[in-house]
Amino acid sequence: MPTIRLSGTILDGEDPARTDRAELLYLLFRSGWDIYNSNGDQRITLNNIEKKITESDAFVFTPNPSIEDIFKAISIFVGYQTLDKNLSGKPTVILNGDGSWTGLLDVLTHLNKVGTVGQNHEDFLLQAGSPGSALKQLEYGLSRTPPDPGRESLNLPMTAKSFETPLPDEIIANVCVFCSATLEDPAYLEDGRRLGELLAVNQFGCVSGAGKSGIMGAVVEGNVGADGWAAGSNVPHIIEIEGLPDGLASFWLRDDIYTRMEVMIENSDAFVIMPGGAGSVQELLALMIFKATGDPLMKDKPVFIFNRPLPDGRGFWDPVITLLANLCPQQAPQVCSDIDQLMEDLRTTIPSKVPRLSLEQPA
Repeated sequence: MPTIRLSGTILDGEDPARTDRAELLYLLFRSGWDIYNSNGDQRITLNNIEKKITESDAFVFTPNPSIEDIFKAISIFVGYQTLDKNLSGKPTVILNGDGSWTGLLDVLTHLNKVGTVGQNHEDFLLQAGSPGSALKQLEYGLSRTPPDPGRESLNLPMTAKSFETPLPDEIIANVCVFCSATLEDPAYLEDGRRLGELLAVNQFGCVSGAGKSGIMGAVVEGNVGADGWAAGSNVPHIIEIEGLPDGLASFWLRDDIYTRMEVMIENSDAFVIMPGGAGSVQELLALMIFKATGDPLMKDKPVFIFNRPLPDGRGFWDPVITLLANLCPQQAPQVCSDIDQLMEDLRTTIPSKVPRLSLEQPA
């Protein structure tokens, strides 16, 4: 029998989502589905999310999402974007009859308009207004030809291996930059190079997703060009699409994007969210979840959003900032709209000579 994974948690007997979930469970069982997380009590972590994706044949996200639910949904969307073979042909349905998912969907619409998400999210995240329509959307998703994500593997040689060089004594701390690997607007690329250079000049190590293109490639290029110390992590199926930048001092090859995020977080002392796409939102949400749960990986580690001004007067990340204000107001990141001010904020916020975490490399 095919297996479907449900999101969401039923809080108590008075939870209004209880009725919809009960109807959804009945319809799915009657249609021949085995169901994971039927009671809403399973937890997903960076260490197990890829396994949960692999063992499932479809996904349904129920109303009133938590920040963890939104993280899982955008993670699946990122998997579709990056040609994750474990998601091939597996439909995702979002039950949004009450509009509780609209904040995330507005973010994806906005990112499509500014050019960092090339796909129409509605082709990949099928919306439904009721349990009955959710079942119909699942049937449609299974019967159709999967939508084209607009990317294809370049089949670049996969010779990458992990390597590590000691962090130089003069490095104060490592700053991780999450950003777009596809946006090629010259003004945005110049922002990336400028940030990379400033990190080097101010004796900060630069950690990234080790992409060669877009803002990500520009950050590494600027840092290495200014004799900085740059490190990063990537996964085989993305390396085959994007390649690796030159000049990395350390590189951590990982099997999936979740353990990739984890090693980047572990090796960083502060985080900057530059203009990006769904992957950058996914990474930001992971940081916020770690902060909200008191995970030691994020203890005393600040998060900065570079909210680049847009021509219409809005900030690049305005919809995301609004989403976070509703999801986790106590862990709100610091927001800045000027690169030089961002660097000054980093200098005054990060304590000098942050103790390094020891790393245990997987066998």
